[in-house]
Amino acid sequence: MPSINLSKILLKGEVLSLLRGLITTHTSPITIQDQKGKVLVADLGIEVNKSSQAEFNHAYDYPSNVTKVPILLDEEVLGWVIGNEQTKQVADFLNYIVKREFERKTLAADALDKYREISLLYTIASKMSSCLDVKEIGTLVIEEASRLIRCTSASVMLHNQHDNSLEIIAAKGTAERIGSLKFAVDKGIAGYVFTTGKPELVNDATKDPRYIIVNENHSYALICAPILTKDRSLGVVNISNSEPISYTSQDLKLFTALVTQASGAIENALLHESKLQEERIKNNLERYLSPQVAQAVINDAGEVSLTTSKRRIAMLFSDIRNFTTKCEELEPEQLVAYLNEYFTQMVDVIFTNQGTVNKFVGDMIVAMFGAPSAIADREYWAIAAAINMQKRIKELPIDWIRENFITGIGISSGDVIVGNIGSPQHMDYTAIGDEMNIASRLQGLAQGGQILVTRSVYEATQSSFQFREFGTLPVKGKKNLVEIFEVIY
Repeated sequence: MPSINLSKILLKGEVLSLLRGLITTHTSPITIQDQKGKVLVADLGIEVNKSSQAEFNHAYDYPSNVTKVPILLDEEVLGWVIGNEQTKQVADFLNYIVKREFERKTLAADALDKYREISLLYTIASKMSSCLDVKEIGTLVIEEASRLIRCTSASVMLHNQHDNSLEIIAAKGTAERIGSLKFAVDKGIAGYVFTTGKPELVNDATKDPRYIIVNENHSYALICAPILTKDRSLGVVNISNSEPISYTSQDLKLFTALVTQASGAIENALLHESKLQEERIKNNLERYLSPQVAQAVINDAGEVSLTTSKRRIAMLFSDIRNFTTKCEELEPEQLVAYLNEYFTQMVDVIFTNQGTVNKFVGDMIVAMFGAPSAIADREYWAIAAAINMQKRIKELPIDWIRENFITGIGISSGDVIVGNIGSPQHMDYTAIGDEMNIASRLQGLAQGGQILVTRSVYEATQSSFQFREFGTLPVKGKKNLVEIFEVIY
């Protein structure tokens, strides 16, 4: 409904001129006020000298027999005409002017609505094509539909494949208050439209046996149209009115055309969201896995598996010697900065040599070779990573790191249990078994710059690297001593 501003009408010169010519001069003025009591005209019918313009905004003191006639538009009071004589005549004239202005604005609004209907299908596609957020598209669909078709409630519902339900992603009116609810795809009018792919127009929906009442929110008339792609239904769009109106076939046609335009944009947005989710997963995985392994996990290709299983892998433990003492020499902020640089360089070496970073424990790095992606020559790649880690430290541009981050490395290989291990609230992809404990013990024995390995690692790589015997290590629970070899590099 167009709004009428009485003040703007009175600002038109011809209106005031007509009013002044309409009445004769009086000893007291006729005042025109808006609905809030603000004086719009204070001197109608008499010449009054005012000391300042501000006085026109003050209420006029009238005698007890003053006449006060409302200026009306239907039942709405737009203002008041106050005075002693010819007050009703002025009010009748203003009522006529207001009604004429309202009709003019209504005709203009109707013409604008028709123009919007015609231009909608030409503009909605361009609006949606620039948006890749499915909720924003849903909101845009609701806004456009609400401009064209009278409704008190609207919603966009998409199919949730995880629980096979229809879930509201955008809403207005009463639908906003039930936005957290989900609906079965085989229930209600929305479920019927989703399943059949056919739009529905229902006037007096409460008499339709498919209609579902939610939280005592009734819809008298509704239109529901499916969001269709070439091969499937993505969801539905609903508009409804709680008042007893009747939607027409033209409303259905226009609404269906709007939803059809939106379907392609929603499909593109869902594909974009899926791609972003894949990128987020990949970025998170690449913090722990090499980019190649991370992509293989995403693609679920080859022998990649995050399920718990027994695997033969090589494991590497690296630790900075006398790190606690070194910590006391630096401010915490500086120490953290140096550690971040050190870890960045070491992880890069591990990834380059097909390894997986299992965890950081203080200044210690634990890496695996052969999980979650099985690789050939896992022992070779573990030693290659260890040698390059020791060399990379000596090549770092920060003098303090080169001089103080002196590491010992232990490597073992064998069968361990790998997979997601932990509680339902928090799980880690890690490995457990004797070989992990042995690698940790070797790291503890290694002096700064040393790389110590077990016989299994030595036998698998003796043709590729140089070694010398280091000694033996007793291990709890094992009868035989563990033979240790030092890598010469």
